[in-house]
Amino acid sequence: MHNLLKIYISKSNQMAHKILSNFLIIFLAIFGLNPTVECGSRARAYVEHQCRSTIYIELCIRTLLPFASKTNAPGPEQLARISLSMCLVKARLTKAYVNMVAKDLNKTKINARYYEAMTDCLSQINDGVSQITQSVKEQQRMVLDGEKHFTWHESNVQTWVSTALTDVTTCLDMISDKAIGGKEKGMIKTRVLNVKHLASNALALFNRFTTRHRGSRVIKTP
Repeated sequence: MHNLLKIYISKSNQMAHKILSNFLIIFLAIFGLNPTVECGSRARAYVEHQCRSTIYIELCIRTLLPFASKTNAPGPEQLARISLSMCLVKARLTKAYVNMVAKDLNKTKINARYYEAMTDCLSQINDGVSQITQSVKEQQRMVLDGEKHFTWHESNVQTWVSTALTDVTTCLDMISDKAIGGKEKGMIKTRVLNVKHLASNALALFNRFTTRHRGSRVIKTP
C-alpha cells in the first residue's frame, strides 16, 4: 500500500502541475492579465489594503500580489475576478487529485471505507467546481452589462460561491468521519481547505467591490 501510494503521489503531482500550467495560460489569455515579479512596496501596500476585508489575509496577498505592480493596480472588481478565477484553478486541481485517489482505490480494493469517503467528497467537489465556474461567468456578464441587472448578477455570484463553500465543507466533514490514514487524509484536507479559504476570500473581495460600487452610484446620483 505504501509503495502504491508513493507512485500515485508522484503521478498526481505531475498531472496537477500540467493542469495548472495549461489552465493558467488560458486564464491569463481570457482576462488579459500578466503576473509580474515587480511587486514593490507600494503594490504590496495596495494589495494588503484590499485584502483587509478577507479572513485569510496572507493567502489573499499571495494570490493577488503577482498581478499588481508599481504601474498596475487592478481595481476592486478586477481583484475580485482574479481571486474567484484562481479559486476555480485550485478547485479543478483538487477535483482532479481526489478523482485520481478514488480511481486508484477502486483498482486496488484495499480500503472500501476510504474509497466511499473519496467518492462522496468528489461529488461535493464536482458541485463546488460547477458553482464557482458559474460564478466566474456571472461576474463576466456583470461587467458586460454594467448597471443593467447589477443586483441580479450580484445575488447569483454570492449564492453560488456560498454554495461552493458549503460543498467543500461537506467534503471535509465526510473525510473526517471516515477511518482514513493520517497522511492520506492530511493531503486531501490540505487541498480542500485551500479551496475553501480561496472561495471565502473571493466572496469577501466580491462583496467589498459590490458594496463600494453601489456606494459610488448613490453619491453620483443627483
